[in-house]
Amino acid sequence: MKKPQLRKLKFNKRFSKKIGLPPGSLVYVGKENGDVPKLPPDVTIMVFNSAGVTEKVLTPDEIANFKPSIQTRGGKKLWLNVHGVHDANLIKQLGDIFKLHPLVQEDILNTQQRPKIDEYDDYVFLETQSFLYDKANLSMDSEQVSFVLGKNYLLTFQERSTGTFEPVRNRMRSASAHINELGVDYLAYALLDSVVDRYFSVLEEVGEDSETLEDKLLANPTNAELHTIHQLKHVSVELRRAVWPLREVINSLTRNETDFFRDTTIPYLRDVYDHTVSFIEALESIRDSLSGMMDIYMASVSQRVNLEVRALTVVAMLFMPATLIAGIFGMNFDHMPWLQDKNGFWWALGIMTTIALLMIAIFWRRQWLSSRA
Repeated sequence: MKKPQLRKLKFNKRFSKKIGLPPGSLVYVGKENGDVPKLPPDVTIMVFNSAGVTEKVLTPDEIANFKPSIQTRGGKKLWLNVHGVHDANLIKQLGDIFKLHPLVQEDILNTQQRPKIDEYDDYVFLETQSFLYDKANLSMDSEQVSFVLGKNYLLTFQERSTGTFEPVRNRMRSASAHINELGVDYLAYALLDSVVDRYFSVLEEVGEDSETLEDKLLANPTNAELHTIHQLKHVSVELRRAVWPLREVINSLTRNETDFFRDTTIPYLRDVYDHTVSFIEALESIRDSLSGMMDIYMASVSQRVNLEVRALTVVAMLFMPATLIAGIFGMNFDHMPWLQDKNGFWWALGIMTTIALLMIAIFWRRQWLSSRA
């Protein structure tokens, strides 16, 4: 029989690439090539103001000669987005253009980071996670999203194109877009809000699967439901691990200690903070429900075992008198009652049947034969 192939743990193997390297070493730490196909990085810019927005995909030559000061002339604002952070040379190139600290570049390449915020003199660096939920396999796929917010520019780095920011892009492309009249701080809020909104979409799907699972457990729990409980608990742990620190990150942004957000944007950030609190409360409710489902499963299995043991015990007790009588008449004595009687066998069989019926009546009266007892 062929043994099942165990899933390899690649977490430590990814981080082993950086062992012994100095801080700020640009090494990609993330999904292996076998996990997600690595497409060429895609760099797009959107230059906007109250007059409208221009959008363009940059070529390698244009990136090499890119000058942010030219793009932001006349009070224009710049949003540069990168899909694909596995190219360390590209990250270093952009880091040199925007004068990003080496540790910031290192964090962008490390897609295993927890949500965090780092404040520098000229910009604020923020990292968070976006999630995609696979209902068919009950699994979660995460994507790191990095923000660099400057005075007149915003840089965003995504592992791949997932459509998380597409609603914001569509709003900016509209001729009457109010977002274009505001600064890059409001754009950063809108993108962060889009990420948090996707959390609620994932939470709704997890909640639906949780309710369906609970109905199955109450009807007929099986080993498949036990596996589903573990899968959903793993998903809830991943969500909790991302949103708890994100709440503190957004709370830090609302304090606006570095003055990168205007006063008019702070209330919107507080709204995102409220969303994260609501999300955590709903997530904790689902986690408690999953823990309760585990208790339901264990209680159901224990009840099933008790019923089976009780059924076997009843059957054994019904046959015990017959076994006793058969054993007595099986003793090797010359003189025993009914041994010479031609109806002795039927007398013994009748006694066995009478005792069995009497025991069944007693068991039934005491509800030992009922599955609800």
